[in-house]
Amino acid sequence: MLETCALGLDTSNYTTSAALLQNGKMTSCGKLLPVKSGEIGLRQSDAVFHHTRQLPQVMAELGDAVQHARAIGVSNRPRDAEDSYMPCFLVGIGAAEMLGQALGVPVHRFSHQQGHIAAALYSAERLDYLERPFLAFHLSGGTTEAVLVAPDHTGKVFTTQLAARSLDLKAGQVIDRVGVLLGLPFPAGRHLDPIACACGEKIRARASMKGADCSLSGVENKCRALVESGAPKETVAATCMAYVIAAIDAMCAALREQYGALPVLFSGGVSSNSMLRAQMTEKYGAVFAEPRFSADNAAGPAVLAALREEGFGCAS
Repeated sequence: MLETCALGLDTSNYTTSAALLQNGKMTSCGKLLPVKSGEIGLRQSDAVFHHTRQLPQVMAELGDAVQHARAIGVSNRPRDAEDSYMPCFLVGIGAAEMLGQALGVPVHRFSHQQGHIAAALYSAERLDYLERPFLAFHLSGGTTEAVLVAPDHTGKVFTTQLAARSLDLKAGQVIDRVGVLLGLPFPAGRHLDPIACACGEKIRARASMKGADCSLSGVENKCRALVESGAPKETVAATCMAYVIAAIDAMCAALREQYGALPVLFSGGVSSNSMLRAQMTEKYGAVFAEPRFSADNAAGPAVLAALREEGFGCAS
């Protein structure tokens, strides 16, 4: 059990999140950024504005227990790469640095992707995966990637190496766009899932691949054509998910052929989808987070801050 009391902050593109890990238990709070009906996203300037307004509200939900934090973890960029940057993360970074100074505790910075992976491992009770290489899928509105995760002994906790990705639209983008076509709220994933499951048809889907990388741009066009032809919403939703899952399945198969039968972890909001979870678990024995730890959250940065404070990944 992680013993360090750690605060996590994450201000990604669509959710303001804070979490407190205390006595091995996680308290996680979050609030979606407001997106107008019929729209499929926010400008970065709007995201920064809404995070600035919402972060104090989210922090208030954690209450006075925050003062017991002995470390702070914060998401500082989308992924662990030099050119990875989004202005919305500056809100969380600024708050973390101020809190760190006020509390007199260290502030540790991690990528949003690292946070997703850590949250999934914590939720699934598989932090032991960090002791050996494994494949991690990060599936969301902004990312569809598989990375090779390996232990790190320089204080980073773990490293990630890009192994495969979507060459165009991301899985979450496709799902959200099809959801908006069907009149569903944004983000659409949790609303599309039960509609797709209610389809009685067997949808045959073939992935569009280039090596281990996938292409998802044709899925939106296919679903739009179904909507325009008057197809039932269940058929449209099931078609969307069938093609997304076919692509993820093909990516996983190609990577396991390349790297061997490594353990597979799924993280990110799309990983909450029940159809994806059922197929990948049965076929690859994949590990998934609870849905509340799949969507954007600050549990991951809190876990990573605690791990770093307890010396995990540091050279002995």
